[in-house]
Amino acid sequence: MSAVVRSIVTGVGSYLPANVVTNDDLSKFVDTTDAWIVERTGIRSRRRAAEGEPTSDLGFEAAKRALEAAGRTAADIDLIVVATTTPDLTFPATATIIQRKLGAPIGIAFDVQAVCSGFVYALGVADSFIGRGLAKRALVIGAETMTRLMDWTDRGTCVLFGDGAGAVVLEAGEGTGDTRDRGILGISLRADGSKQDLLYVDGGPSTNGQVGKLRMQGNQVFRHAVVNIAEAVVAAAKAANVDMAEIDWFIPHQANQRILDGVAKRLGIEGARVISTVDRHANTSAASIPLAWAEGVADGRIRPGQLLLLEAMGGGLTWGAVVVRL
Repeated sequence: MSAVVRSIVTGVGSYLPANVVTNDDLSKFVDTTDAWIVERTGIRSRRRAAEGEPTSDLGFEAAKRALEAAGRTAADIDLIVVATTTPDLTFPATATIIQRKLGAPIGIAFDVQAVCSGFVYALGVADSFIGRGLAKRALVIGAETMTRLMDWTDRGTCVLFGDGAGAVVLEAGEGTGDTRDRGILGISLRADGSKQDLLYVDGGPSTNGQVGKLRMQGNQVFRHAVVNIAEAVVAAAKAANVDMAEIDWFIPHQANQRILDGVAKRLGIEGARVISTVDRHANTSAASIPLAWAEGVADGRIRPGQLLLLEAMGGGLTWGAVVVRL
């Protein structure tokens, strides 16, 4: 079997702002209760970035930790892809701001905007660059300050989101082309623009010149999430030529515990193989998968050689899945 180029994950890192906001904290100014939020979402607390702490700061901290875990420095990186829906500025890309803060050399740096699916999209983009020889070592970062898009009078949305960042280092490596290879083995990405009204932000530079607030039809998003994510997961597993029973850890986008449970059940993945952080992190959009991934590595559950399944769905609607072996 001829050799193939694989994008191998060599380091994972994460960062959470210091400020913890509990459900009881929210109940002081939003018409809600801890019991109401937990029953519907599984969320008990979330992090909120400090005043003057932009998305690039969160991404920078996560990137530093990922580089340290990989035994690399910023000088080794020639590609930075940041998945975010809450950039520091309209331009330049948050990726270039993080590049500057890291002191990384001149290379490729840009943002990917696929909302909560951003991290899986960014992995797909970075994998393509590495596969074509356009990059050797990449930082893929999911970083968000979602609390800055909240309408704090809308209890159906403001209780769901939090801030944070996660990052991975991808390095070009040689594989044999079978499922024993380390690295990204299968990717499936989807989008359906006709479902825009289910989840969106009601502002933008070319419409009303405002940042806007997040709007969502929660029940419709839930219905599409369980069905669509399951289809994309099956497609990614087929591309990787692996069976669901071979998956060691399922790391879903941390949107809502009910969605996590519904997708896992539909796929036949028992709860013991699901990494869940939604109770403490809430929905951190593009940051949620790498945050959960980093936690699983830190506590020893996720180990080298294991097979991981990542999935997400976000506004657009966008959704997708990635199969990767450590």
